[in-house]
Amino acid sequence: MSVSFVSKIERFICENELLNMNTTVVVGVSGGMDSMALLYYLHGIKERYHLHIIVAHIDHMFRGEQSAADMHHVVKVCEELHLVCEAAQVNVGQYQRENGLGVQEAARACRYAYFAEVMEKHQADCLALAHHGDDQIETIMMRMVRGSISKGYAGIPVKRMFAGGMIIRPFLSVTKEDIKAYCEDEGIVYRNDPSNEKDTYTRNRFRKYIIPFLKQENPNVHVHLQRFSKFVEADEKYLQELAFEKLNTVIKKKDKNRIVISIPAFESLPMPLQRRGIQLILNYLYEYQLPSSLSSIHIEQALSFLRRPHPSGSLDFPAGLKVMRSYKECEFYFFSEKPEEFSYILPVPGKVVLPNGDEVTAEVSKLYPDTSDSALFVGSHEEISTPLSIRTRKNGDRMTIKGMNGTKKIKAIFIEEKVPKQQRDSWPIVCDAQGEIIWIPLLKQSAWAASSKKHGHYILIRYNSKESSRRISK
Repeated sequence: MSVSFVSKIERFICENELLNMNTTVVVGVSGGMDSMALLYYLHGIKERYHLHIIVAHIDHMFRGEQSAADMHHVVKVCEELHLVCEAAQVNVGQYQRENGLGVQEAARACRYAYFAEVMEKHQADCLALAHHGDDQIETIMMRMVRGSISKGYAGIPVKRMFAGGMIIRPFLSVTKEDIKAYCEDEGIVYRNDPSNEKDTYTRNRFRKYIIPFLKQENPNVHVHLQRFSKFVEADEKYLQELAFEKLNTVIKKKDKNRIVISIPAFESLPMPLQRRGIQLILNYLYEYQLPSSLSSIHIEQALSFLRRPHPSGSLDFPAGLKVMRSYKECEFYFFSEKPEEFSYILPVPGKVVLPNGDEVTAEVSKLYPDTSDSALFVGSHEEISTPLSIRTRKNGDRMTIKGMNGTKKIKAIFIEEKVPKQQRDSWPIVCDAQGEIIWIPLLKQSAWAASSKKHGHYILIRYNSKESSRRISK
């Protein structure tokens, strides 16, 4: 082995605690120069670390006989080294078409899915991949040019959790030239992928034109960018933890497909935490499967959207995620169909359970309640025709308002009361037997509401919410 090459790798492994004794390691091997070098390197330290090595190879089936020959080469080398080899052919082109992905994105998804299968099958501790220092330069430069989230600027992580174990990248401390020299010294035979030379892919263009220029300026640029990556990753980890802690104080409602935040509380956070707070929200709702089209631009859009003076509006994010602002609340949710309209008869006495689980009850009482609860309507039994009905709003709905002359549009009431747009179509409206609106629960009482204690009987209508889903921001 090349002493210089080996010493760089060993020092990097120790500094970053990448390998332990008696470890089962799955090695991703394409058959190309980088992965073959990694395979031979790990095989060379196998006895010293007591490693159990499993080789994983996937043929993406893009290059027909050429890629099949790559697979046969890997299998043959594993036989010579007496290593277990898990090899599979996957029709990535078909997967790409079925899922509407780009070539590289589809290949990566299939590759990592297969690696996870192999890891699980062999109960492996880690997956070793051959990304090297030049790959790190390319990745950081590409993300800076294209735009990325804060964490993305750290580039390729040295290690990260994956499939119940850890992905490790021992070669991030060396360059492509180092690897090539190592292969020549050790007589390692590898396969060449012609697609790596095409200018079609962005990464190839950075590899051919940007990396040589940077190395001409400083041959150790990979060392400095790897240090930069380490610093950014450490800072980002701390800020993410702080953002997570603070975000919990501004979230008003959360479920699998929706998060509602208080805008004033969110804006009280420092800007670095706001930015990471949006990222945490997106991570949660997308379940960490962030669309490739999502970038730092979307985070900045969300922040600008929250800062603008207009009290309402919406944004459309990738994969159907909507950002809806309504006064002092902002809701991140996946778009669904318009809430189903409903209409129920409410006998007096009687009870109706609404689609969201809330209940509306009606009863007759001789006593006028000593309360001014917004969830209670009191009317004269002699003046209000029954049975009552409960329904969703209709175009042109109007009602008389207690203490006012004339009628008012229901739409205007929703706006004045700052009801979030996404709640208006499912808000219950109570009508008498003639269809006249007598009450909008929690919002407005009509002129039919009893204004004083009289002799006679009263109709008491109560609105019971299962949760605070009808919260209004004043």
